[in-house]
Amino acid sequence: MILWKVGPRGQRVRSAWLLVLPFALLANPSPGLLAVGGAVSLFGLLLRAAAAGSIHKERSLALGGPYAHLRHPLYLGSFFTGLGLALAGGRWFFPPVFLALFLWVYGRAVRMEDRTLDLLFGESFRHYRSEVPAFIPRLRRYRPRACDGVGYAGPVSFSGPGLGLYLLNKEWKAALGTLVGFGLLWARAVVVP
Repeated sequence: MILWKVGPRGQRVRSAWLLVLPFALLANPSPGLLAVGGAVSLFGLLLRAAAAGSIHKERSLALGGPYAHLRHPLYLGSFFTGLGLALAGGRWFFPPVFLALFLWVYGRAVRMEDRTLDLLFGESFRHYRSEVPAFIPRLRRYRPRACDGVGYAGPVSFSGPGLGLYLLNKEWKAALGTLVGFGLLWARAVVVP
């Protein structure tokens, strides 16, 4: 049962590609900005990799890896990845425009995903949602307890990050897209100053 992949995910991917040409044409990157933006994006990609390697999409409620600290680590990883590209772009207006677009697109995605997970996992997800923040990581790892009185009706995943899930979830596409973005910026900074 795949409920949220068609709409919001497709919309997120299409909106990102629509911005590539204007971004590339307006960008004014420098080696220093590429380094700073690259570090921010790398952090985002590593967070996405850990999350993608910990989730069995639509089959189980992910509670391990980064999901033990925040509900939407893939989205937070996307935020840092995009922010890094925006910073590396070298224009003061890129980060605020990126932030506005991120809040609009991902705000809707979070609401839809939370509704879907509520339908799939019921009380298990509602308990998890009440304990684990959406984007600001909690310091202590979330651990469901039987004494909480919560009946975990659906399958629960506690697996740690794994390369197999990373590949199965096609997370390499995010890394490749980011690499292409930084390649364009590098070409703009070094090859066509």
